[in-house]
Amino acid sequence: MTACLPERVAPLAELGESLAALRVLDAGAVRGMRESLLRHGQLTAVSAYPPRDRPDGLELVDGFIRLRAARELGWAELRVRVLGVEAAEAKAAMHQLNRGRGLCELEEAWLVRSLYREDGLSQPEIGRLLGRHKSWVSRRLMLAESLDEAVQVDVRLGLLAARTAEELARLPRVNQPAAAEAVVRRGLTHHQTQRLVAQVLGRPEDERAAALREALDGVDAGAEEQAPGLKAERTPAQWLVADAAALTRIAGRLQARLWERPLAALGEPAARLVLDALAGLGPVLAALQRSLERVEGGGRAAVDDAG
Repeated sequence: MTACLPERVAPLAELGESLAALRVLDAGAVRGMRESLLRHGQLTAVSAYPPRDRPDGLELVDGFIRLRAARELGWAELRVRVLGVEAAEAKAAMHQLNRGRGLCELEEAWLVRSLYREDGLSQPEIGRLLGRHKSWVSRRLMLAESLDEAVQVDVRLGLLAARTAEELARLPRVNQPAAAEAVVRRGLTHHQTQRLVAQVLGRPEDERAAALREALDGVDAGAEEQAPGLKAERTPAQWLVADAAALTRIAGRLQARLWERPLAALGEPAARLVLDALAGLGPVLAALQRSLERVEGGGRAAVDDAG
């Protein structure tokens, strides 16, 4: 790998996060880092490289949690160690810089898929770049390709642990979203998820969807016995919570897809279509924000009056 350039101080506005799509960034870790920055300051520099398409800026390779914590604190700049590398080498540097702490298998899978799909490297080339055997590369690529995108979004949103998602990848893609929903709603542990996956795989293929519905029905069933085939009607509050959860998942999936590749890579007609669709979101999101502010204000007042 090319030697590092000396450290320098860079404004946060210059630091891009496109490679953050290859990491699982825990909100709790960001809070802990925020406290560390307040108490001790920046102890180690973040690492970045200058991308060809943005020579006046930098793309972060390592230090995403530090960057996000610094932004939350309103900091203007960070110390940065600039790597003299290209995009594919930057991803290899991400793997190397985290060798001690270790990327989880899903992060390694995202990294391998990015090198394979975006940088056009063959599996043997990826193995040589990362210092791994081709079988390791093949397993990681299979994990990234076999895991449903909605499940991967749940991981990015912090709804699912990465290890849990890796377990769900054993299921056919068509069954994974329902299994993920069951895991989230029931708060299943990793070992409980293993048992659920084993139970589903133990059923004939045409019965697996029903097995997952049974898992979800077990959450919704009330204390009172219901007639066969009937489900309890949701209350207005339950509908609001369900809609908020669905919107959060869709927003996360959209953000993940926007991070995945530049719009230009889609071709001009498709990029124009996407831009038109995204432009239509602006008024909708603005109206929703106004509604949220009105409801939250009224809700706080009601809680204060009740107290």
